[in-house]
This record gives sequence, C-alpha cells and structure tokens, in this order.
Amino acid sequence: MKTLSTAFFLALVLGITQIAYAQQTKWRTFSEEAISLYKKGEYDKAVAAVKKSLAIAEKEYGPDHPDTATSLNNLAELYRDHKKFIQAEPLYKRAAAIREKHFGPDHSLLARTLNGQAELYRAQNRFGDAEPLYKRALAIREKSHRPDHPDITQTLNNLAELYCVQERYAPAKALYERLLPIREKTLGPDHPGLAAGLHNLALIHQNEGRYEQAEPIYKRVLAIREKTLGRNHPDVAQDLSILAELYRTQGRYALAQPLYERSLAIFEKIAGKHHLDVATILNNLAFIHHKLGQYAQAEPLYKQALAICEKSLGTDHPTAQITRSNLAGLRIAMDRLTPDDEAGQQVARSRFQWFSNIMGRP
Repeated sequence: MKTLSTAFFLALVLGITQIAYAQQTKWRTFSEEAISLYKKGEYDKAVAAVKKSLAIAEKEYGPDHPDTATSLNNLAELYRDHKKFIQAEPLYKRAAAIREKHFGPDHSLLARTLNGQAELYRAQNRFGDAEPLYKRALAIREKSHRPDHPDITQTLNNLAELYCVQERYAPAKALYERLLPIREKTLGPDHPGLAAGLHNLALIHQNEGRYEQAEPIYKRVLAIREKTLGRNHPDVAQDLSILAELYRTQGRYALAQPLYERSLAIFEKIAGKHHLDVATILNNLAFIHHKLGQYAQAEPLYKQALAICEKSLGTDHPTAQITRSNLAGLRIAMDRLTPDDEAGQQVARSRFQWFSNIMGRP
C-alpha cells in the first residue's frame, strides 16, 4: 500500500513549530517546494528541496529540533518510495529518536515515523522488524485519535497486509474485519478505497477454503472497480480472472468460462495479444474447455499460450514447460499424442492438475 504523498504532506504541516519567522519561512518554503515537486513527479528536485530544508533546520534550529525531524522524515519517505532503502533507514531512526525525545513516547508524529519505518522494513521483507513498529504505531494512534481516525485504519491495514504476506491469515482477518467497517462508514460502501482490503479479506477466506464467504466479497470488489474504473480497466480484468479462479477451484467451470473470456478480451486489448498475462488466461481458459471435454476449443488456446511463453521466456522456462505439459495432457485425453509431446508425457499424466493450478494463480 502506497501512502507516501499523504504522509509527506502531513509530516510537514504537523511538524511546524514557532521559531524565528524569517528562518521558519525559509524552511517551510523549501519543504512546500519539495511537496509540489513530488506531486509533479520530479523526484530528484524534490529530494534536493528536502535536503535544503534539512540543512536549514540543522543549522538554524539544531540537530535535535522537531523541524529537523520533519525534514529527516520527509527525506526518508522519498527514499523509501524510490526503493533507496539503505539511505532511508538511518533517517527514520534519527527522526524517531528526535520526536520521542521532544514529544514523548506517545505522540502522533512519532507514530507516523514508526509507521513509515515499518513500511520500509516490509518492503525489504524484514517482517520481524516491521511488526513491532506497526504495533507500537497503532498503540500510539489508538491513544491519540478517535477509533475511526484515518491514521488508525492506515496502520491496521498495513499490519494486516504484513500478516497476509506471511500467510498469517487469522490475525490478518481480524484486522480487516475491524478496519473495513470503519472505512465503509467513512468513505461509503462503493468507494474504491475499500476494494484492496475487501479483496485481501476474500483471499483469506479462499486460502482457508471458505469459498462461500469469499465469493460475494470478490463480486463486491468487481462491482466497485467496474463502477469507479470502467468495465475495461486492467484491474477489472484481474478481478474477473480472480473470481474465475475461485470458480475453477470449486469445479464450477461454466461460471468460470465467461469470466476468463471477458478478462482475456480486456488484457488483449490493453497489453496486446502476446503479453504473458494473456498467456496465463489462455492457459486457464484452455483448462476449462479441457475439463468440460471441449478438446477442440482447448487445443488452440494451449498452443497460443505456449507460443507466447516460449517467445517471451524461452523454451526451457518453467512456465513454458508447464504449458507444454498441459498441452501434452490434453493430447493424451484426445489420444493424439505427437512425438514432440512424448518427453512430457509422463509428467503430463501424473501432474497435469498441479501444473494447471500454478498457472491459474493470477
């Protein structure tokens, strides 16, 4: 979840303290310039402006001043956003130390820095380092804010996403079930800001075999995105494919087929007919036809998927091998195995379903 632009702006606004007016104006001018440049996508210039604000703060206010911490935090956020993690980490640590010393251990500005540092660690897959920072940021925010404050739902969401990445579905589910009603009440039932959290909750249900609970949530995500993004948006195509995969997992092939077909049409139009996402959907759609006994429809789809994989990835890539094995499995069913299929014949017979499930994960 990307929250940098909001955090960057709020850090500036909340970090201002009363100091000599001319110096404060200079520091604020560079800070606001950095925000403006970042919003325009001019990253290097934004970094330069933040560095100027940091130099002014350190020189005029001192290395342990709250405005110095604000500039440090802003620079860390910019570095994190552009995956310059090594540069960002010491800045977050220094900003946190200043804020805790100046404001105390339960201040909302400290929570903002801790949340950003936790996001940094999550991006680096340092999950053990991220979790206690998220939890501490959440505890501070729960003390400082009302229960439906956006900062609380932000940290709840970030911690839930961390648990999802680690496949710790029980605590993630509890967090989503807490934060989603708050967001729905604040934003409304059809707001696009709900879609990602709803999707993750549905995915948790699916991964734990609760397909009946997952289905209506996936449908709701699809409806929200169709309404807000349009029926031919790539995110809509992805949601169609995910819902189709849920049906495919349950053996509800007749429901999965039109969803895959619609997803395929969108991806072909947007990404082109030779994109790897197109190959994945072609493979999945071929699988549906195969399971329904529609071999004549399945074979050209497998062939098309295989051609894309071999051209993009090479003939020996695992994805190409999976698709080739699926095609061999189809030809076994058709009793039309060719000499080119024989190398994968045994694999296809014994592992066809497993290969198809791998390809089926969008």
